[in-house]
Order: sequence, then structure tokens, then C-alpha cells
Amino acid sequence: MVKPLEGLVVLEFSQFMAGPTAGLRLADLGARVIKIERPVKGEAGRQIAIRNIFVNGDSLVFHTINRNKESYAADLKDPEDLERVKKLIAQADVITHNFRPGVMEKIGLDYGAVQAINPKIIYGVVTGYGSKGPWASRPGQDLLIQSLSGLTYLSDTQDAGPVPFGLAVADIMCGAHFVQGILAALIKRHKTQKSVLVEVSLLESVLDLQFEFLTTHLNDGEKLPQRSSIKGTGHPYLSAPYGIYRTADGYLSLAMGNLHKIGEAVGVDLTAYAEKASWFEQRDEIMQLLAGQLQNRNTAEWLALLEPLDIWCSDVLNYAQSLHHEAFEAMGIQQHVMLPGGKQLSTTRCPIRIDHTRLYSSVAAPRPGAQTEIINQQFNLTEA
Repeated sequence: MVKPLEGLVVLEFSQFMAGPTAGLRLADLGARVIKIERPVKGEAGRQIAIRNIFVNGDSLVFHTINRNKESYAADLKDPEDLERVKKLIAQADVITHNFRPGVMEKIGLDYGAVQAINPKIIYGVVTGYGSKGPWASRPGQDLLIQSLSGLTYLSDTQDAGPVPFGLAVADIMCGAHFVQGILAALIKRHKTQKSVLVEVSLLESVLDLQFEFLTTHLNDGEKLPQRSSIKGTGHPYLSAPYGIYRTADGYLSLAMGNLHKIGEAVGVDLTAYAEKASWFEQRDEIMQLLAGQLQNRNTAEWLALLEPLDIWCSDVLNYAQSLHHEAFEAMGIQQHVMLPGGKQLSTTRCPIRIDHTRLYSSVAAPRPGAQTEIINQQFNLTEA
């Protein structure tokens, strides 16, 4: 199968996660993604590890988000290396970077300078907080972004204090927005035959992620989110029964639905809550009534009772359970990347299907500068 972005050349100056996750998705879709890295050490993200796990000298996280890419080693402070990079830019379709404002200007690879080299370039920039404003020079790190965006006041209970997400939600969402912007820019370039500047920031991405809640806040007298006092609610703006409940042997999640129907099904009299407004106003009280009843049976028993009634409910699985479930296996979401020496690394595939085809790639993340010589030859970068 010919992948949609085959023939597209992307130069990735980006480090860490947001920019490289965008590059990963472009590579999954067929683009040739070349990381421009420091000689020997490579990008700083190679040493950012989860659980201190390293594979072949690089962090497991780096392997996860940089598979299926190439690496070109260049010291951007060295005039000869910089000249070769400029020749490469002249033949590329897209470049991406996430340096702090002012860095690319010092190097001589800001948007205006790159436009002069390649008038049709797509120039993509990731920042923490935008290029202007009082926070522009602050470090764009995921936890800091979550903390500044209001996101930490949406999870857990009302007395829990701020609670961050247990994943790099700012980086991941920003990377997804970055891909959307780059793909839109490619369409615009096709129409205009001119370069396009694409800019995203971690903070804007996390604010956009909260569009439902921020819109509610702005149009509801600027009231703050009301987290429940009941464990497992998980949503400050939805009424009962929405949440996760303990059962006799595990947990059961209940999504939106007719409260009276659910109450009748599980054996709890909720007729006193006749008005839908009370389902939110007295949310904690209702959830406590449901919780008291749901803990009396096993999860499987509740599912057998509720699912035939078309009540939206689910078991609550951990990784060990979900990854071995037949539904997970049917999706074929797992893939193996081949490391130097013949070892395999298990990871996830691209979640997109093209023409009914899943997108897999067994190509591992590159060592720093692994493809420098072949790229020099293919793009004629060392010729005078």
C-alpha cells in the first residue's frame, strides 16, 4: 500500500515529546522524517526516561516516539554543518522545531531565513506558551502546563486539591494539533505554492482540550468546576450516575443514562429525584445510594443484568487485563520494533487505518547520526 505522505521530507529539529510525537505520526503516514541532532549525544529527549528504563543507550520513551525516523548529525554552530543543513532544508517539505523563542533566530534558521532558502517550506513551531507574552520564555513542561491551565482541578474529589493527569496530556494533545496544522498547511501550499507557518503551544492545546468546561465556565457566571465528594465521580460537570463504583469483587463504571431506569435495575428507589436538575444538584447523595447497592454483587453479575437493558456500563480493567482481552487483540494495536542485534521492542501501532489497512512499522528509532552519510549522498549535501 502506498501511504498518504510518501515522498514528503520532514526535518525534525524538535526534542522531547510534543514535536517528536507529531513527527512519529507523519512517519506512520509515510513521510520520511529526518531528525537533526547534535553529534554523538543526539537530542536531549534520549535521556528522559520513564521508570529509568533505557534500551541500547536511549530511553524507552525515546524509542516509543522516534521509531521509523532517520537521524542526521549536525552541529548547528559549525558553519560547514549549518551549510549542509541549509542545503537539506532547500529540498525538504516540512521542518519542525520546539526551541524557545529566539533560538532559531540566533542560529539563522528562523522562518524568514528558511523561507529565503525554500519558498515553499512548511515551517512548524511548538512553544510552551506562544512566542509573546509574560510566559513566553518559561519552560514548556507538561506538569507546569497542566498546573497553569486549570486542568488539575477536574479530577478526583472536591477535597483532594489539584490533581495532575497521570500522562503527558499537554505534550500528546499538542503533538496531535501540530499534525493537524501541518497537514492543513500542506493543503494550503498545494493551492498557493507558497510557504506556510504553523504554530502551536502546549498551553493552547490543553486549554482547547477543556473547551467544554471553559465554555461552560464562561457562560455560567464563571463558576468553578464542582468536583464531587464521592470517590470515582471523575467529571465535575456531569450529574449522577456518571462515575466508577466499587462492586463486591472490583469496579463498575456507569455513564450517562436515565437515572430512574438505572435505579430500578439495580434495586434503588430514586423516584424522589423526579427533576433532572436534582440529578446534578444532589449528585453526591444519589451516588452514595447507588454505591451502597452496587457493592453487594460482583461486577460480572451487574453487567449481565444491566447490559441487556441498554444501560451504558463497563467493567474497569487494568493494563494486565485490557492488554490480554480479546477486544484488544482483535484491534491488533500492538507491534514489534526490531532493534540492532535482533532484539524486539513491543509498542503500539499508529491508530489510523488507511483503505482498511492498519499502519505498522518495525523500524526502530535511530542512533544519533546513523543516516548522516547516506543523507549527504542522497541530497548531495557535500558537493561544492
